[in-house]
Amino acid sequence: MEAGQVKLLAMFHVVLFEPEIAGNTGSVARTCMATGAKLHLIRPLGFKLSDDALKRAGMDYWHEVDVSLHASFNTFHELFQDTFNQNRVFSLTTKGHQNHSQPHFQANDVLLFGPESRGLPEVIREQTTQLRIPMTPNARSLNLAVSAAVMVYEAWRQLEFRVD
Repeated sequence: MEAGQVKLLAMFHVVLFEPEIAGNTGSVARTCMATGAKLHLIRPLGFKLSDDALKRAGMDYWHEVDVSLHASFNTFHELFQDTFNQNRVFSLTTKGHQNHSQPHFQANDVLLFGPESRGLPEVIREQTTQLRIPMTPNARSLNLAVSAAVMVYEAWRQLEFRVD
């Protein structure tokens, strides 16, 4: 489904900005399918959507994932302008100062993740509420798929695992 066809109503919107590793994206897709979240992929991608690693990590669920592709961050931002204006876009970053469980999440919130090798650019992070998943001081970061799962389940837990 292309950006212009996206449904804006979902449990949550999980957004991968320029993901680089097919296996991580496949794992995130599986988490989205299991939780009712919608997956958004912002180009360029570091792999082809036909990549075997993507499908292997997503298992046989890939065809059930609600996914939209966006040509650029700008096209995604335009589609979700109201969400940005309402401060309902949460970026996950090691540079965040607010704990990942502090916000009171709502259905349709956007959870935004950067590429595995470099994270989100500052210009994008500044447009969001920046969150950090706690780690020990010697840990540099968590795997993208793990971070996405932690965030989706925390947000969903706050909604008492409703599926409406």
